[in-house]
Amino acid sequence: MGFDSMRRILLAFLFFTQCLHDFVQGAPQVPCYFIFGDSLADCGNNNNLNTLARPNYYPYGLDFPKGPTGRFTNGRTVADVIGELLGFDHFIPPFTNLTGADVRKGVNYASSASGIRDETGMQQGERVSLNEQLKNHFSIVSQIISISSNESAAKGHLEKCIYIVITGNNDYMNNYFMPEFYPTSKEYTPQQYADVLVKQYSEQLKLFCILEIPAASW
Repeated sequence: MGFDSMRRILLAFLFFTQCLHDFVQGAPQVPCYFIFGDSLADCGNNNNLNTLARPNYYPYGLDFPKGPTGRFTNGRTVADVIGELLGFDHFIPPFTNLTGADVRKGVNYASSASGIRDETGMQQGERVSLNEQLKNHFSIVSQIISISSNESAAKGHLEKCIYIVITGNNDYMNNYFMPEFYPTSKEYTPQQYADVLVKQYSEQLKLFCILEIPAASW
């Protein structure tokens, strides 16, 4: 990804967050918020995995109200900030700890070291790839359908939600740039690899719209 593309993405994100800031009121702007991605959004999904990518200890969380929770930051993640700007008064819970949570309001599926490709981050240990995160989401969709009056009502609810996906950097840092673990840099030129990632990511994004597929069919 070139500098101009990165700049456009950053400017778009800053514009998005400014718009949210301008419209935040007492109640959430949307009924639910779903988060997918890697360590930039993970809020604890890796805590019980056998992995090096697990920040549930100090100094992580030093400035976070709940202390170390599994966030790769001293405080809030970008996903947390967006949730606050949307008007949510509680942080969206991780998929691995939904005790007492209303899944209709959203779930965080992000997993540190994960990527678009399934093998990305394997040298770190266990992690939940974007494909696995999608499977987890469809299991939550099935729950939402079961507690809704009907499937149409559930779909209408989900269509009003905000979905955020922060992923892709590990497909380079923990894959393409590590030839001692992965063959991708030998199989693809930089442009070919970027094209492969874009194609796979595009297919994954299309799955967000397929709400009728139950988790058992994966």
